[in-house]
Amino acid sequence: MALGLAWTVQTEERRKENPEEEEEKVGRRKGRNSPFMASSPHQAPQSGAGWSADQFWSLLEKAERRFGRVRELPVFGRREPEEYGKAFCIYTKLWRMQQEHRHRLVDAGLRRWQVGEIAARIAHLYYSQYQRTSDTALLSEAFVFYHAVLDRAYFLADAADHHHHPHPPIEIAPTKHLRFLARFLLVALLLARRADTVPRLAAQIRTLLDDSNKTLQEAEYKEWKHVVQEIARFLRADSPFINMRPLRYSYAFDPPPDTLPTVPPTVKKRGLVLSDAMLCSYYQNEVKFTDLTIDVFRMLQCLEWEPCGSFALNNGYNTHDESRQNHLNLLKDLRDAALPPNPLKTVLYRPSVTHFLTVLATKCEELPSNGMMLIYLSAAGEVGSSGFCTDTKEMVVNSFNKFDISNTSTIDVKEDNGSCLWLGCREGEGKGSNCIYPCDLIPFTRRPLFLVIDSNASYSFKAGETTAMFLSPSCRPSSLGFSGDSARQIGSQFTMFLTAPLQAFCHLIGNSGVDIDRDAYNKAEEVLSLSLNEWGTTLVASSSLHPVWVEVLGDPLLRRLLLRFIFCRAALSLLKVACHKVEFLPSCAPPLPESVDAESMLSQCCVLRVASLFGAANQFSFAEATTWPEADTEEANPSISM
Repeated sequence: MALGLAWTVQTEERRKENPEEEEEKVGRRKGRNSPFMASSPHQAPQSGAGWSADQFWSLLEKAERRFGRVRELPVFGRREPEEYGKAFCIYTKLWRMQQEHRHRLVDAGLRRWQVGEIAARIAHLYYSQYQRTSDTALLSEAFVFYHAVLDRAYFLADAADHHHHPHPPIEIAPTKHLRFLARFLLVALLLARRADTVPRLAAQIRTLLDDSNKTLQEAEYKEWKHVVQEIARFLRADSPFINMRPLRYSYAFDPPPDTLPTVPPTVKKRGLVLSDAMLCSYYQNEVKFTDLTIDVFRMLQCLEWEPCGSFALNNGYNTHDESRQNHLNLLKDLRDAALPPNPLKTVLYRPSVTHFLTVLATKCEELPSNGMMLIYLSAAGEVGSSGFCTDTKEMVVNSFNKFDISNTSTIDVKEDNGSCLWLGCREGEGKGSNCIYPCDLIPFTRRPLFLVIDSNASYSFKAGETTAMFLSPSCRPSSLGFSGDSARQIGSQFTMFLTAPLQAFCHLIGNSGVDIDRDAYNKAEEVLSLSLNEWGTTLVASSSLHPVWVEVLGDPLLRRLLLRFIFCRAALSLLKVACHKVEFLPSCAPPLPESVDAESMLSQCCVLRVASLFGAANQFSFAEATTWPEADTEEANPSISM
């Protein structure tokens, strides 16, 4: 794959010979792996001729119009809109002009903040392409440009140059600087630059807002004050404990895909791979930053490959000096071309039901023949009065009757026996149109789907067992730290088990990671990794494994989710306060073999050993430990309840 930064270096000589031809090539680049355009900000400028300042200003106005059109484009779909290529081409010209003719442009009125804005918009274009393609290399490209703007103080140094500038000073609006910092913070979070860049940006946003109190309008100030509060909540939830290992699939922690046990060739399988994902969360008071909630943020990373050479070897910290990023160092962090492509992910923040189904239909239509799509839906549920899930036929009939346009009676969702998930306000009329019902997804099960439902009404989606489904517990014991509104402060327990299982287990036993014993944690990490591999081997060897799970095991990302689900189910099933009650336990459909149930020796041994390492074995209820040769008797807690 031709990477953006490397590509600009390789084509430098060709640009000197025929620059116009190369610019047009940039604009014509299409497809998933070629949305690159601008030279690195660390790259030396070239010489050029046939240039005037008027051309630059005209091109700048044209670029602003192109940029506005790109922002209005949807961020889903496999076909790259032409506007992206055109925007890339025009910003390539702009960036090269300011590199080649900086002094003449300054004399013509160019300000440093305008150069910074060009670089920031190039970075934003890279990030927009990441949203469409899920290629983490694009995040690194965006980071390069954002970091150059920050280090060179493009939005701050203009005032210092006023005294010797030939033109009157133009003060940059604080909102422009704040937007730049917020966008850079989002990219830094996605790249897990938590050691230096993230806290530095968060502090600068707070300081800039305080300094701009008198210059901002009251409404703007309140809006940005709310953003600062969101950032603080988000960073508390996305704590260093959660980031002790990368959420992405990392070779430092996860086995290489080619070493995973495979289903015997005698078993019929289609060879499906996870190619698309829809991630949606809708709660009234959930931790979020911009349009990324904490749960979607974790799932987004969990469905990607960790760039080779990144921070994994040192648990996310101090693998490189983030304050001194440069072009060559960033190249080392780019994703290995030998890795499979990341699945295309579409994030929907608080969508309407109509928008949700429209995007789902579009993605299903474009799904490759060997592709599987994951739908992650996290939302509050409305539990039907019957207390149990009706069958599929009854739900379909009830749904059509409910929305029959000839029905003049007032719709009261609470009188319905079926359950649903809320994608909207619970108050007011027409609230039935804000609900997602299980039957709404039935037409899309013609394509291979993988559903992850995180809701108190998740059980209602059990209808139809030809689709792989993970369903969260519908209730949480009040004694656990994930219960009630507190779950919205750190994220969903179920989602955390799927994305950061050991950290979720620690929260489950009341250990927030503040005073975590690193030796015990590392041993627990090894035990859990071995157990996950053993569960995988057991599933592959099982003769009763459903064909749906056969396909899931063939994809490394989905396989990892499946094994973590087994661990989550085992931990919650054996937890004393859960009392083996169904409403406190996650479920899946189709059912998994009994060999990986919570009551199996393998599952109980894993939970026992992990809990013992943290001194929490007495919080769980186990069978006879003496029958498990795998368990280390020195680690076992004498107060284990038999």
